[in-house]
Amino acid sequence: MNTERDSETTFEEDSQPNDEVVPYSDDETEDDLEDQEPAVEPEQNRVNREAEENQEPFKKDCTWQVKANDRSFHEQPHFMNTKFFCIKESKYANNAIKTYKYNVFTFLPLNLFEQFKRAANLYFLILLILQTIPQISTLAWYTTLVPFLVVLGITAIKDLVDDVARHKMDKEINNRTCEVIKDGRFKVAKWKEIQVGDVIRLKKNDFVPADILLLSSSEPNSLCYVETAELDGETNLKFKMALESTHQYLQKENSLATFDGFIECEEPNNRLDKFTGTLFWRKTGFPLDADRILLRGCVIRNTDFCHGLVIFAGADTKIMKNSGKTRFKRTKIDYLMNYMVYTIFVVLILLSAGLAIGHAYWEAQVGNYSWYLYSGEDATPSYRGFLNFWGYIIVLNTLVPISLYVSVEVIRLGQSHFINWDLQMYYAEKDTPAKARTTTLNEQLGQIHYIFSDKTGTLTQNIMTFKKCCINGHIYGDHQDASQHNHSKAEQVDFSWNMYADGKLAFYDHYLIEQIRSGKEPGVRQFFFLLAVCHTVMVDRLDGQLNYQAASPDEGALVSAARNFGFAFLARTQNTITIIRTPEGNIRLYCKGADTVIYERLHRMNPTKQETQDALDIFASETLRTLCLCYKEIEEKEFQEWNKKFMAASIASTNRDEALDKVYEEIEKDLILLGATAIEDRLQDGVPETISKLSKADIKIWVLTGDKKETAENIGFACELLTEDTTICYGEDINALLHTRMENQRNRGGVYAKFVPPVHEPFFPTGGNRALIITGSWLNEILLEKKTKKSNILKLKFPRTEEERRMRTQSKRRLEAKKEQQQKNFVDLACECSAVICCRVTPKQKAMVVDLVKRYKKAITLAIGDGANDVNMIKTAHIGVGISGQEGMQAVMSSDYSFAQFRYLQRLLLVHGRWSYIRMCKFLRYFFYKNFAFTLVHFWYSFFNGYSAQTAYEDWFITLYNLLYSSLPVLLMGLLDQDVSDKLSLRFPGLYVVGQRDLLFNYRRFFVSLLHGVLTSMILFFIPLGAYLQTVGQDGEAPSDYQSFAVTIASALIITVNFQIGLDTSYWTFVNAFSIFGSIALYFGIMFDFHSAGIHVLFPSAFQFTGTASNALRQPYIWLTIILTVAVCLLPVIAIRFLSMTIWPSESDKIQKHRKRLKAEEQWKRRQSVFRRGMSTRRSAYAFSHQPGYADLISSGRSIRKKRSPLDGVIADGTAEYRRTVES
Repeated sequence: MNTERDSETTFEEDSQPNDEVVPYSDDETEDDLEDQEPAVEPEQNRVNREAEENQEPFKKDCTWQVKANDRSFHEQPHFMNTKFFCIKESKYANNAIKTYKYNVFTFLPLNLFEQFKRAANLYFLILLILQTIPQISTLAWYTTLVPFLVVLGITAIKDLVDDVARHKMDKEINNRTCEVIKDGRFKVAKWKEIQVGDVIRLKKNDFVPADILLLSSSEPNSLCYVETAELDGETNLKFKMALESTHQYLQKENSLATFDGFIECEEPNNRLDKFTGTLFWRKTGFPLDADRILLRGCVIRNTDFCHGLVIFAGADTKIMKNSGKTRFKRTKIDYLMNYMVYTIFVVLILLSAGLAIGHAYWEAQVGNYSWYLYSGEDATPSYRGFLNFWGYIIVLNTLVPISLYVSVEVIRLGQSHFINWDLQMYYAEKDTPAKARTTTLNEQLGQIHYIFSDKTGTLTQNIMTFKKCCINGHIYGDHQDASQHNHSKAEQVDFSWNMYADGKLAFYDHYLIEQIRSGKEPGVRQFFFLLAVCHTVMVDRLDGQLNYQAASPDEGALVSAARNFGFAFLARTQNTITIIRTPEGNIRLYCKGADTVIYERLHRMNPTKQETQDALDIFASETLRTLCLCYKEIEEKEFQEWNKKFMAASIASTNRDEALDKVYEEIEKDLILLGATAIEDRLQDGVPETISKLSKADIKIWVLTGDKKETAENIGFACELLTEDTTICYGEDINALLHTRMENQRNRGGVYAKFVPPVHEPFFPTGGNRALIITGSWLNEILLEKKTKKSNILKLKFPRTEEERRMRTQSKRRLEAKKEQQQKNFVDLACECSAVICCRVTPKQKAMVVDLVKRYKKAITLAIGDGANDVNMIKTAHIGVGISGQEGMQAVMSSDYSFAQFRYLQRLLLVHGRWSYIRMCKFLRYFFYKNFAFTLVHFWYSFFNGYSAQTAYEDWFITLYNLLYSSLPVLLMGLLDQDVSDKLSLRFPGLYVVGQRDLLFNYRRFFVSLLHGVLTSMILFFIPLGAYLQTVGQDGEAPSDYQSFAVTIASALIITVNFQIGLDTSYWTFVNAFSIFGSIALYFGIMFDFHSAGIHVLFPSAFQFTGTASNALRQPYIWLTIILTVAVCLLPVIAIRFLSMTIWPSESDKIQKHRKRLKAEEQWKRRQSVFRRGMSTRRSAYAFSHQPGYADLISSGRSIRKKRSPLDGVIADGTAEYRRTVES
């Protein structure tokens, strides 16, 4: 049934929400869900509407024109668009695609332009320009240029590698070949040479090169089977069918070459499942829809060849229209890190301004009166201070770390590979590894507050098994023998008598087999006959064996069950329809659907109605998915009248879907109930354990499903999301609570409301375990998202005066404020519950719920699903996870992370997510610390050099500090560090809360790191300064010169920051140790080399510290000074860490302390599943998947098979095939 039609009655103001229906169709726009006001006066609105109703079909929307076999038609002037000034090009794209961004000439300028759009890169470019001004800079230009080039180069190489791969892919695709009619014959042509209007031939296993209209094929009635894996990830076959006229007349090459059809259709768009157009040929118009169109990216299967007319090419094809940019997701740490960089920049400005003022004062008091400082320029102190401001901006620029962003990307890339390489998240059964499809969100996996999960295929296996059925009020499927006696010992039915049985069905009721084989019960045979013919399953033969291609696992299970019970579906013929003429000459309608929909359409006199309802309750209590089957005898006259209406509706050029729905409604009534099926969809392995561990990590789990309330509730108990002591609240319960809360808030409002601080009042008393189960209808009722009939919109009155317009605006604002407050109250209420289950919700509602929690709770969200209906939710959440299951790959292709089983989610979050968060936090804290410790030495030195912007280090040391001397250890810590092992992370989920509460990286931690860096810089400067004030070397020399002083500070700094990261490291490996001591050794090696006489001879202006290192470091007291400086820097840190771990240990510290004992203990085991006794019976829904049927085929009287089927009792010419099944 059409759910949109039902929803209009559901959402009337005076009606109660219906738990059993999906509230509205997802094809509606957001505007359809809100009260709209016409933008014109009522009279004008009426005139416009009448004009629209009277205009010719497709004149409004169908402006894309295609002429077959006529390329010159599409080059006419009125099809040309101005691209640049007077340069024009056709609006019809050629078929060559271009996904690359650069070519040989544009790579360097475009890539640099993109990189300089980043604020940090632009900042360092400005610094580099300032360093070229000699009056400002006291620092060599290469100190900024070298690290800047390294950063730009790494990013450019990464972009180049990606773009080269895109170039290769584009070239491979554009040079594929197919046959195109040229000069009256089919000739081989490359894809990039195809144009709109060309007629092409495709063969079996060929990719479709463009969006084409199917004209004919080698199959009977020009059916064409396609695989759409590249479009939606689904591997099951779908079929397309040509128009009858093109099928009859366009089979041969010469007829295709002379084909001159003209098409008017919609403009290129990204809607894969929609197409509207008309083919004008032979003075007749033929309506076109998506069933006639083969989309680019599909693969021809089980069809020897087919012919098509190119409608959309290249960039205009639907798959290319869908390849737009995905919304870029950023982590919470990203935003925080940016704000902290801005803070550092402000600190840099303030320090530089303060030191510039100090220099101006010093110049006025000292510099102007010191003849030996005269520079030859008579500049004022204020001007010199101004120049020194920019000088200090350059000297202190390393406060803003140039390599920070590149280092973060390297760490994230490594963490993503660790997820991809994790064998414990590899699903061997389907050879599916975990996949990090993004590299920017890893640390956010350690901060999740809410998980929004689909049910079918995500919590369950989505592998359906036929378990039981009810036929004429009798339940089959228990352990019974042929005499209808129950047995405790299960003996599986032997289907060897059936040549078509696949041997995969495990069934234990021998009595049902006896009933089928004996033929004594016609209702049983009719039941399975209905299952065998009323579906959308495709069939093909592989090695002589039947192979079913089902649109959903539900359909596959039912058709396979009918096959095993002796009713094998062999091929699609005119007999495989749901309105058939029986051998006795009677016309019968077969129908199936959800019980709620079927029961509304049953005849009042149904003898087995109550028995079937009781059976449904029993099936639901066993968490089985149910479906009702029914039929109807139709009189010849009634059918003929209905068939005329059906034929008229099926060729309607406007509002075709609405017309067909109206016709279907006429015949879908007074049905006779035949029985019900029960299918089992088992939980995936490890779901209860995963949910339990995630709950202990203080992560709240919301289940969002389209299934019925009873089914969702039963699954909630099965996966232990709900337990025996859980108090369940339903939509009607919380509606009253929310109404009371709104009344209280309204009463507290008023003139002084803005001066009263908001008071947070809990909805429920503290204590107790509560869960919320709410349906989509109640969700719309509570969130004020009720649909308004379009007919009501036209009755709205228009404001005539300014006062009325003002009042209307105020009223609208009040309604918006009420809606926002109601939504916030709902989120507050739902978040007080330990679990929330939203059932009978649409994909749009799933995304809306996620967005509400993001908006009002400011919490990090994760959405996980496996089907196309979960894509919207996955894209809306901060992190989207796709399950590669039975419903195709659309969810995976839209996700940030993917794997095969729900149970891997606990490892993704509790292990990889937590580790990534801890590593990133440690990395950032240390990175800011080491840069402040390094840079602020210049600040202290300024007090002793007249604030002259002189550097405290050698220029080459400044250049290489972040590139070589301190980069590798911090990168390795960001990649490899772990506080506890993966097993202990899973065993103690409570460790996860540090990320949720932002305990390891926040503004307080940031300022502590900065303070640590400030204190370290003071120690690094003042201890060597004190040691150098009055010193004499062993040889009587006094190495208290500036260069020796710089070497001493630099050596102490390198040892300190590298040993500091050793203190921060929790997980020691050989690589970590080697990187720390290797960095120190590398520093001394490079320093001695740069201070050698040889390199000074080669580059005298660049290397001026000749002999400094060897002269200074041979003095024992210099080494004593370095050791003393390092000790004073590190010993307080060691003491504080020791006291912290002893007096205020964290959970991680406690586990680390007892990790040896914990390893020896037995691993955590799943608690016993809870069985809820005395619970009310619940009926589960049957989630049924549909696709368009064979109405056009059967109504035309054509046969798919070349040979007539043995069953000749099928309606002849002019009959309608009724392929539509009842939807829930």
